[in-house]
Amino acid sequence: MTKGAAERSAVMGPWRFVVWFGTVSLLADFVYEGARSITGPLLASLGASALVVGVVTGAGEAAALGLRLVSGPLADRTRRFWGLAIAGYALTVVSVPLLGVVGVLWAACVLVIAERVGKAVRSPAKDTMLSHATASTGRGRGFAVHEAMDQVGALVGPLVVAGMLAITGGDYGPALGVLALPGVAVLGVLLWLRARVPDPEAYEREMAPSTDEPAPEGRLPAAYWTYAAFTAATTTGFTTFGVLSYHLVERHLMAAAWVPVLYAAAMAVDAVAALATGWLYDRLGARVLMALPPLTAAVVLLAFTNTVAIAVAGSLVWGAAMGIQESTLRATVADLVPSGRRATAYGLFAGVVGAASLAGGALTGGLYGYSIPVLITVVVAIQVLALVLLAVTPATRR
Repeated sequence: MTKGAAERSAVMGPWRFVVWFGTVSLLADFVYEGARSITGPLLASLGASALVVGVVTGAGEAAALGLRLVSGPLADRTRRFWGLAIAGYALTVVSVPLLGVVGVLWAACVLVIAERVGKAVRSPAKDTMLSHATASTGRGRGFAVHEAMDQVGALVGPLVVAGMLAITGGDYGPALGVLALPGVAVLGVLLWLRARVPDPEAYEREMAPSTDEPAPEGRLPAAYWTYAAFTAATTTGFTTFGVLSYHLVERHLMAAAWVPVLYAAAMAVDAVAALATGWLYDRLGARVLMALPPLTAAVVLLAFTNTVAIAVAGSLVWGAAMGIQESTLRATVADLVPSGRRATAYGLFAGVVGAASLAGGALTGGLYGYSIPVLITVVVAIQVLALVLLAVTPATRR
C-alpha cells in the first residue's frame, strides 16, 4: 500500500465514501427531481405552449446525455474529477431555486436546460470516482447502494414540492425556494468529502498497485463496445413510464391522480432491484444482467393489458428493470474499462443510453398506437438480440 493510500484509508474507508456520495445524490435528487415534477405546469404558468414545454424539456434531456460525450473525455484528460463534479452539482442547485422567482418564460427555459447541463458536467466524473471506491466494496453492491439512496431523494423531493404547493395555494416561488436548503447541503457535503478524500483513485490503486498510473490514450476495449451494443438493444425495447401511464389513464384503468402513487411504488421497486442485482453481480458477474431483457419484454406483455392488476404489475416490473439499468449496468462499465479511460467510457455510455432511450420511446409509443400485439412482438425480438449480444460479451468477473 502506498503512503498516500494508507493516509487516505485512515481518514475514510471505501464504504463510507460510497454512502457519503450516496448522500450527495440523495440531496441532489431532492432538488432536481422536486423541480422536474412541476416543470411543465411552471412553464405553462409563464405562458408556454405544449410545444414549448416539449422542446425545452427535450433539449434538457438531450443536453444531460449528449454533453457527457464532452465532459467524459475532459475528465480523463484533466483528472479534475472533483472540480467537474462540484461545478456540475453547483449549476444544478443554483438553477432550481431561481426557477421559482425569475417570472419570465425565456429565463425559466434557460434555467431548465442549465439544470440538465449540470448533470452532464458532473456525471462521468462522479461515476468514475464511485468506480474507484467500489473496487474495494464490490462494484455491484457499491453502485446499488448509491442508486437506492438516489431514489430516496427522487421520492422525497416531489412530495415536498407538492406539499408546499398545497400550503401556499400553488405558489411556485416558495415551493422551489425550499429546495435551496438541500442544495446548500449538497455543496457542503461535497466540499467536506473532497477534503477528506482528495484522491479517490487511491482506493483502486490499493487493490491493484500496478494501476498507479492512468492508462495511456487509446481505443476503448472491444468488450466495451459489445457491451454498449447490448445496452443499446435492451434500452431500445424499454418503454417509458409516460407511455405506461398513458395506457392506464386512456383505457380508464386508473385515475390520473393515482399515477404518481404508482410511480412512487415503481421507484421503491427500483431501489430493491438495484440492491438485489448489485449483490448478485459481485458473486455471479455480468451474467446477472441476463435478467434485464426478459424483464424488459415482460413490461410490455403485462403493462399493456386491460386488466388493472396485471397492468400495475407491469409497471412494477418496469421499476425493477429501471433499477438494474441505473446501477448494475453502470457497475459493469467500470470492470470493462481501465481507470485512465473510464470517464470517457461513461460519457460515451450515456450517449448510447440517451440515443437508445429516445429510439425506445418513439418505437414503443408509435407501435402502441398502431398495434399492441406488434409492439410486443418487436420488443421481444429486440430483447432476444440483446441476450445474444450480452452472451458474446466477455465475462467481467470470475
